[in-house]
Amino acid sequence: MSRAKVLTNARFRGAALPIKSRWIVVLGSLVLFLVMNCSCVPNNNSSGQETLSRSKGQDLSQGKKIPVIFDTDIGSDIDDTWALALLLQSPELDIKLITTVTGDTLSRAKIVAKILEITGRTDIPVGIGAPVLGVPIRSQRCYQKSWVKDYKLSSYPGTIYQDGVKALVDTIMNSPEPITVISVGPLPNIAAALEREPRIAEKAEFIGMQGSIRIGYDGRPRADREYNVVQFVKEAQKVFTSAWNMTITPLDTCGIVKLKGEKYQKVLKRNSPLTRAIIEGYREWLKNTKKLKKLDKDKINTSSTILCDTVAVYLAMSTELVQMEKLGIRVTDRGYTIIDNKAKVINCATKWKDLNAFEDFLVDRLTK
Repeated sequence: MSRAKVLTNARFRGAALPIKSRWIVVLGSLVLFLVMNCSCVPNNNSSGQETLSRSKGQDLSQGKKIPVIFDTDIGSDIDDTWALALLLQSPELDIKLITTVTGDTLSRAKIVAKILEITGRTDIPVGIGAPVLGVPIRSQRCYQKSWVKDYKLSSYPGTIYQDGVKALVDTIMNSPEPITVISVGPLPNIAAALEREPRIAEKAEFIGMQGSIRIGYDGRPRADREYNVVQFVKEAQKVFTSAWNMTITPLDTCGIVKLKGEKYQKVLKRNSPLTRAIIEGYREWLKNTKKLKKLDKDKINTSSTILCDTVAVYLAMSTELVQMEKLGIRVTDRGYTIIDNKAKVINCATKWKDLNAFEDFLVDRLTK
């Protein structure tokens, strides 16, 4: 029976009743109207996910998954490997595509493909981003290249896209529901995708490890020019001014995440295919990067590096453990991300509510 018919019949029956009884009917009809009306209110969740409640950190493993694309410069720093591992261990997320960006994108794609094969996730397509010219090669070096020197990308059982940018555009435009783009590297791929098809900003949400607002690397009490932004400033400016809903974890929150002590030992000693891949990649990274001279040679046995990129993956699922601010953020020509009330408003994770709980969450996911 329709809502209109219910109300009409109630009024008709009330006409022959005493005044007191008619008031009872009227009040009852009003209650029925409100109940039915509330039950018909649509879910206006902008993410397009009916079961998603990032602010409450709702576990979606039993609900509708969030479709994501992961854009990474894996190999330059080891935190991308940890972030990919967290992504693979998060049942809330449905990974539609992984793209590699900057420098030796072929070797980066090999790292991704090898990890996916090791973990039995060859259902995930890999897109090779175009190398970007005009940037010092040292800043785009792939320090985990030696880990995949004998790995042939042609042996990957899944799909390899030679044009990762096209694959990114096609995945978003052909998706029946909004896609969440998780970016943990510089932004040439995303900027190029926007250039080819501006409408992707209408069909996707952007979540990234980008920028530094009030706090710098390793908790320094001033903002820094963050690597992912300053390496490709023009591309960052394009991404930061596009029409999509945008969320970032700047260094303010992600720049202080590090596992050590018992937490790190749990990952180190887990010895699953995934954690072995993390530690093997970490060992190769330590061996090949010049940072090794500044690091304790026994670091592989004691602690992780700063795990910035893992926070971006977390934000695709929840904001429960962080303090979010809506801030106008402008990327300056020098690569700073500054607060500007006239700039596009971006969701920024600026402080931790409970960093210890996030570290526990990360360890728990990686060691399952």
